Amino acid sequence: MVLPNASEDLSTEMEVDAFRRLFPLRYYECHLVESIRPDGRALARARDTTIALGAVASASGSALVKIGSTTMLAAIKMEVMTPTMESPDEGCIAIDFHMPPICSPIVRPGRPAEVAPVVSKQLSDTISSSGMVDLKELSLVSGKAAWMAFLDIYCLDADGAVFDAALLSATAALSHLQIPAVSMNDDGKIVLMSEEDGERLAQEPVNKEKRKLALRSIPFSLTCILYKNYILADPTAEEESIMETQVTIVLDSSSQLISFYKPGGSVLAYTPAIQDCVALTRQRVKELQSILDEANSAMEVE
Repeated sequence: MVLPNASEDLSTEMEVDAFRRLFPLRYYECHLVESIRPDGRALARARDTTIALGAVASASGSALVKIGSTTMLAAIKMEVMTPTMESPDEGCIAIDFHMPPICSPIVRPGRPAEVAPVVSKQLSDTISSSGMVDLKELSLVSGKAAWMAFLDIYCLDADGAVFDAALLSATAALSHLQIPAVSMNDDGKIVLMSEEDGERLAQEPVNKEKRKLALRSIPFSLTCILYKNYILADPTAEEESIMETQVTIVLDSSSQLISFYKPGGSVLAYTPAIQDCVALTRQRVKELQSILDEANSAMEVE
């Protein structure tokens, strides 16, 4: 019986690692021809995804989302504002995306990440165009008071598909949101109610009771890499850096197209490839909807 030689195994591992560093594209191509990726995933398979609601106890709504190693923390703070003259019966959602240096080696301390404002704009446009939130639900007193929801998303680990994880954390936090109870004081101002106030004012008129925000069509996204005739779903940061052509498809929970985003790259987004990406996104939407439903059910049980 011949025992394995540990030094030979180590040498082989070092050679593979050196080849991966020196010739990353060739290293990936060796896997792609076998329809597999270095992390063991099939080309069309997304990474394991988890959602933990209520991650920030002091927030009105929050969620911690992980897609593979990519990690997002979303938290919502509610404040009373004066609505605009153009929309006297509507509240507002302000979205801000943060990428601190801890999330990625490409983010330098003291300098904001270039991608952060781009992702913020994408998130705002996606949530607005999806019609997920009826802003009239955030109204308190027509023309006088409405809710401003400050949705902050912090990227804790940026290991690829950053927008997908950010959008999922945003929708999860909104699904967890509890709109605070308020009342009007003697001066005609809107004030938050404590539990004691709620008992004392149970028979008195109040503007709103503590309640969940009703969501309509929830948007979900999937980023894919196009490389030659290959499509890689849910790429890691390494895959994104090696194969630059990406497309992001956003569909709502009923599989209606919300947006299509292609920031650039050398590969053309030809029609069959886009159709395949949309098909993969439809499958991903069902998976993400199920994960979100399970997270909300777990919160109701608690």
